[in-house]
Amino acid sequence: MLTDIEIAHRARLRPITEVAEAAGISEAYLESYGPYKAKVGLGARDSGNGRSGRYVVVTAMTPTPFGEGKTLTTVGLGQAFWRLGKRAFTCIRQPSLGPVFGMKGGAAGGGYSQVVPMEDLNLHLTGDAHAITAAHNLCAAFIDNHLYHGNALSIDPHTVSWKRVLDISDRVLREIVVGLGGRVNGVPRETGWEITSASELMAMLALCEDLGDLRARIGRTVVATTFDGRPVTTEDLGVAGAMTILMRDAVKPTLMQNLEGGPVLVHAGPFANIAQGNNSIVADRVALAHGEYVVTESGFGSDMGAEKFVNIKCRTSGLSPDCAVLVCTIRALKTHSGRFDVRPGSPLDPALAVEDLEALAAGLVNLKAHVAIIRSFGIPVVVAINRFAGDTESEHELVRDASIDAGASAAVTHTMHADGGAGGLELAEAIISACGQADGVRFTYEDADPLETKIEKIAVNIYGADGVDFTAEAKRSTELLANMGYTRLPVCMAKTHLSLTHDPVLKGRPSGWTLPVRDVRLSAGAGFFSAMCGDILTMPGLPARPAGENMDIDADGSVKGLF
Repeated sequence: MLTDIEIAHRARLRPITEVAEAAGISEAYLESYGPYKAKVGLGARDSGNGRSGRYVVVTAMTPTPFGEGKTLTTVGLGQAFWRLGKRAFTCIRQPSLGPVFGMKGGAAGGGYSQVVPMEDLNLHLTGDAHAITAAHNLCAAFIDNHLYHGNALSIDPHTVSWKRVLDISDRVLREIVVGLGGRVNGVPRETGWEITSASELMAMLALCEDLGDLRARIGRTVVATTFDGRPVTTEDLGVAGAMTILMRDAVKPTLMQNLEGGPVLVHAGPFANIAQGNNSIVADRVALAHGEYVVTESGFGSDMGAEKFVNIKCRTSGLSPDCAVLVCTIRALKTHSGRFDVRPGSPLDPALAVEDLEALAAGLVNLKAHVAIIRSFGIPVVVAINRFAGDTESEHELVRDASIDAGASAAVTHTMHADGGAGGLELAEAIISACGQADGVRFTYEDADPLETKIEKIAVNIYGADGVDFTAEAKRSTELLANMGYTRLPVCMAKTHLSLTHDPVLKGRPSGWTLPVRDVRLSAGAGFFSAMCGDILTMPGLPARPAGENMDIDADGSVKGLF
């Protein structure tokens, strides 16, 4: 079997103008970045065919460190719909360089269901992440400069919440001290770095409607408080306009293509374990204006990306999904039996590739939990079983039966890694049937609910916790935010993606546990609160053997070893 990048390099790509034309997007809205990718002007949202396409969100069971193929399922479905004669768009996030060079490797899909050029997607693309990094760090520099030049706003340095960001995983930067070396170097204070995907600007990019909305969001971003407890915004600092200028092109989604020449819109890249984990509203609106089916992807499991897709993204956009696709694998379900030792960076246990119906049955509790989560949103769910070479038909039959018993509209095995769109035709047809069953999305909590109640409803109704344990710091934060008038915003939960709980070791569907919330943070520009659960970090570290060790480039510029 060829590697993903070898498959991608053998693909015969269509000029991006042809991809746009087939998708119904006028060349007048394209800003080309070479022959195979282009920014799409926001005017394309209003130039469609007058109808709104079906809106399909792809999510997954609780993932394992080996990946379950959610992106390849998302991309493959776009290919499958075109094979069925349906004009379809795929909408995905832009990968972060942190995971690309660290734990995950490439993030363009896999096998014969990929976005191409895959190295362009994974490495810089059209520069949006760098624009966000520059705009974010410009604000950080303005804050420290303001403190140095007399602090006219009376900012309490201990309350500055705006750290610096970098799109590389680097654990030694998590906690730092700036301003050392005497008065000429500024005011000493403790701060730190986060990964660019955790920047509030990334969240804003994913949730804004246009450049004007982005400017307004940036302007109301709170970066600190004064000594008497009043919020200080970027508008107060006089930096909001300059930050928006740096992001003026980032607000436009990037058009690419899948291996079968269909359109893919790539835009924004917030992580699902520390942010809202979904691509942009702008990209989805462009796709819905031109396509019959729009397949968008939510990060990690349904407890993470899909919950935020509904409670944050759909609440903001007013869009309602027609169907959810829940991706699972046999080996991941066996892992959730708790009978195998699976750790990030360690080789796959060979026993996971051997038929074991007993372990599979034990792990199905995780799949059933995710079906229940999606059904709680009022969305019909189709289970997609991503077939691996060692799977048996008995195992797949057991999963299909359990999925239907749990309330799924359908459960279908696909082979889109090996067969591209042809391997997903039955799955696409099941989705078409399920789309007619949607009756409007249901939110987990009400806007008027107190902040603590919103967190508790997610913990109990989505994760299956018995309740929530707020630390003293979290209680102080919620009280402060309420006093500042921020009460009606949704909540973005930050927790591990490797378990329904806050503890990555706990597999399956744990019961009898309480969710610890150690802090609550305000993202006024993005328009949500962030609840920090357990030991979640906003700056990842590199593993013992980073994926970047396997990468190289030859004299002709051909990238090697990128997944």
